[in-house]
Amino acid sequence: MRSKQSWPRLLLALCCVLFALPAVAMGVGQAAPGLTAKTLAGDAFNMQNELGQVVIVNFWASWCGPCREEMPAMETYYQQHKGEGLRIIAISMDDPADDHVVREVMTKYSYPAAFQRDANFKGFGRIWRMPMTFVIDRHGILRKDGSVGEPKIDLPLLDKLVTPLLKDKLP
Repeated sequence: MRSKQSWPRLLLALCCVLFALPAVAMGVGQAAPGLTAKTLAGDAFNMQNELGQVVIVNFWASWCGPCREEMPAMETYYQQHKGEGLRIIAISMDDPADDHVVREVMTKYSYPAAFQRDANFKGFGRIWRMPMTFVIDRHGILRKDGSVGEPKIDLPLLDKLVTPLLKDKLP
């Protein structure tokens, strides 16, 4: 039987474990959650309309160093593969006071971005760290869950993870 003194520690440990888990359990190999957004350019993005494309969803912020470090690799990869059905959407988690910074950063990149307030991504769960990057295949299946594992995206990882998905053509 446990002493009364050990229960607070056990409860604290349980809370820490639960806090570290993503808010919504998404499974790699399962249908990706929906996402809609109005891009900075004013275009509509709807994940349902992207079936047949490979989609990278990147949650980032202008103040996030690792986010800014991986963006050039995503741009390079996007330029190399956009003709093969690659789509990228970058969702800025910045506060509205930093809109001008987000717009300035995105002038360097050709893939679309949206502000979090102009996007509905509830199915992705709690965005609890940044960057968080998700990859969805042509069939709408989640292939990389950005809420688990190493968050850093670089060209070798994109080549290893995304290139095979681009080669998988729909019938």
